[in-house]
Amino acid sequence: MNADAIKVLPGRYCNSLTEYSRFVTREVHIGDVPMGGNNPIRIQSMTTTDTMDTIGTVEQSIRMIHAGCEYVRITAPSIKEAQNLAEIKKQLRARGYTTPLVADIHFTPNAAEVAARIVEKVRVNPGNYADKKKFDQIDYTDAEYQNELERIYQKFSPLVKVCKEYGTAMRIGTNHGSLSDRIMSRYGDTPQGMVESAMEFMRICEMLNYYELVISMKSSNPQVMVQAYRLLVETMVAEGMNYPLHLGVTEAGDGEDGRIKSAVGIGTLLEDGLGDTVRVSLTEEPEAEAPVAIALVNRYVARREAQGAGRNADDANRQPPTASHNPYAYNKRETYEANAFIGGHMVPRVVVDLSHSNLKDPAILTNAGYIYSPLLDKYSMGEQSVDFVYLADELPSFNLPGNLKQLYNYSTWQKLADKTLCHPVFSLQEYINAEDRTSNLNLVRIKNTDVESEEFALLPMDKSLVFVLETDELHGMADQRLFFFKMEELGLDVPVIIKRSYNLNLEVGSQKSDDDQRTTSDVERTTNLQLYSSTDLGALLVDGFGDGIWIDAPGIETKTITSTAFGILQATRSRISKTEYISCPSCGRTLFDLMITTQMIRSRTSHLKGLKIGIMGCIVNGPGEMADADYGYVGSGTDKVTLYRGKEAVKKNISSANALDELIGIIREDGNWIEPLTD
Repeated sequence: MNADAIKVLPGRYCNSLTEYSRFVTREVHIGDVPMGGNNPIRIQSMTTTDTMDTIGTVEQSIRMIHAGCEYVRITAPSIKEAQNLAEIKKQLRARGYTTPLVADIHFTPNAAEVAARIVEKVRVNPGNYADKKKFDQIDYTDAEYQNELERIYQKFSPLVKVCKEYGTAMRIGTNHGSLSDRIMSRYGDTPQGMVESAMEFMRICEMLNYYELVISMKSSNPQVMVQAYRLLVETMVAEGMNYPLHLGVTEAGDGEDGRIKSAVGIGTLLEDGLGDTVRVSLTEEPEAEAPVAIALVNRYVARREAQGAGRNADDANRQPPTASHNPYAYNKRETYEANAFIGGHMVPRVVVDLSHSNLKDPAILTNAGYIYSPLLDKYSMGEQSVDFVYLADELPSFNLPGNLKQLYNYSTWQKLADKTLCHPVFSLQEYINAEDRTSNLNLVRIKNTDVESEEFALLPMDKSLVFVLETDELHGMADQRLFFFKMEELGLDVPVIIKRSYNLNLEVGSQKSDDDQRTTSDVERTTNLQLYSSTDLGALLVDGFGDGIWIDAPGIETKTITSTAFGILQATRSRISKTEYISCPSCGRTLFDLMITTQMIRSRTSHLKGLKIGIMGCIVNGPGEMADADYGYVGSGTDKVTLYRGKEAVKKNISSANALDELIGIIREDGNWIEPLTD
C-alpha cells in the first residue's frame, strides 16, 4: 500500500479544507490507461446500445472515444453479452482503438467471471451481486450477519481470483438506489450503509491480496452522494486503504438540470481534491457526456498547475478554525431572520443584476421571472421569480412588481425619494462610516480576508445586516467556506448571500490549447456557467452554508442566470421550484427510448412543482431510486412499464402506450395533480 499518501489524511476526508490539494490514491492498472496516483483525472462514459449489436456498439464506442472518453463501459446483463465483449473488443482493436473496456455487471456473477477474462475492468454492484432486494426488514444477530458475510465471500471470491489471474481491474460501485435488504436492515438508507456495502467487498479483495480496485458511491441526490464519498475516504484511510475514486451522480437527468445536478455532486468533491475518474450521467447520447466531464475536470488541471502540482500535501494541511462542522450530515447554518425575508428558516434568496439591462422596458423582468401585461398593467410571477434585482446606480423608468426588492449602491440609494422595497449595498468601509443605516435590510460586501481587518471589528451589528460574500481567490469555494467557519468561531449569525463572479470568455479560453484559441460559443459559455456556479455555490449549499446566491456573469443572458440559480437550489434541495426528474442515462439494459420518454413525461408533468418523478430504463436501480421519488416509471419488459408510488409498485407490466396516462391517473388519485395553465 502507498502508506505515504495515506498519512496526509489523519481522520478527515481530504488533505485540506482551505486550499486545493488532490488526495493521492494508489495507482490501478486498467489496460494501458492507469488510474489514480499522479495520473490525470480520467474521463469515461457508457454505451446505450444493445451489447449484442456488435457494430452499433463499436461505432458508438468510437464516437465516445473521439469525444474524449478514456474508458468505455458496456453492459453485460447475461453470459451471452459478456461473451460478445470479445467480438466488440476485437473489432475496436482492428480499427486501431485500444481504449480500455469496462463490463457493467448487475445480478449475474457468472457473466462477471466471463467478462473479467475479456475486458480490462469489470464493475460490480455490491447491492445486487450476491443479494436480492425485496424491501424486507431483517433483524440479524451479529452471528447471523457474519454468516451473511461468509456467504458473500463464497459468491464473490471466484470473480476476485479471475481478476487476479487475468490482470483485470474492478470497480466496486455502490448505488444508493440498490442497497441490499441486508445493508438497509442494519444501516438504513444512509451514506454509512452505502460505504459499508462497498467496504464488505473491499475487505474480501484485500483478504485475497487483490488491490486493483476503484470505488464509487453514486446517488441521484447530490447531497447523499457527497456525504457518502467523504465518509468512504475517511473509512478507507482508517483501514489503511487509498483506492481511486470514480465520481458520478446517477440518474442526473438531461439538459440544464442534468448538468447542474452533476456539477453539484462531482464538483463539490473535486473542489476538495477527491476523484480519479469522472462519469457524467445524462439522459442524452453518451458522447454528449464526455465534454461536460472534461469541462468539470479541466478547472482542476489549471488550478493544480497554478498552485504547484508537486508540493507536499502537508503544506496545505491547515486546519480550519472550527472543529464543529460535520461533513457527513446536512446541518443548515443558523442565522437570524432579517426583515422577515432572508435568513432563519427562509429558503435561500436569489439575486440577479439588471443594472446593464434596458431599464425603460418592463419586459426585461420576464427573464427574472416576472411577466408584465401591458393590457392589465400588472405583473404575474413564475415559479422561478427572483427575490432581489441589483440596479447599482441605474434607475428604472417603470414601476417594479410590489413584491420584488431592489438593491442600489449606497450612494444612489441615499438619493432615492421613495425607498419602499429599496435597499442599499455597502462596501465594508461605507457601512462603518454611513450616516444613514435606516433601511430594514443593509447588504454589506465582504471577503474572507476582511474578517481579520480592523474595519470588521468596527462593524455595527444589528439584525438589518446581511453579508454579500465575495471572493477573487483561485480556490474561491474553499475561501468562502473558510469565511463561514470564521463566522461560527466568532459566534456571528448574520445571514450571508454568496456571490460568485465569472468572466466566461477568459475562464473557458484559458483551458484551450494554444492552437485552439477559437471564439467561445454561447453554448459553451452557458454550459461552463452552469458547471462552475453549480460547483462553487452547490459545494457550500450542500453543507448548509448560505442564505442566498448571486451569480454575476457579464455577457450571459439574465434568463440563463436565473434558471441556473434556481437549478442549483433545486439540486441541493435548498429550494424547490419545479418538478424534479430522476432519470437514468440509458444503457444496453434499457427497455425503451429514455430520451423520448423523458421528454414526453416532462411535457405533461413539468408544472407539478415539488414532485419527484423517477424515469428508469430497467429494474437495476429502478425500485431503489423510487425511495427518493414520489412516483416512478420503470421499464419491466419489451413495451412494458411498471409504475411506482414511492418504492411500491402499484401497476405492473402495463403497456407503454398507456403508461403515462396511467401515471397521471395515480397522481390524480393521490390529490397531487393540478391542471396546467393555458395561454
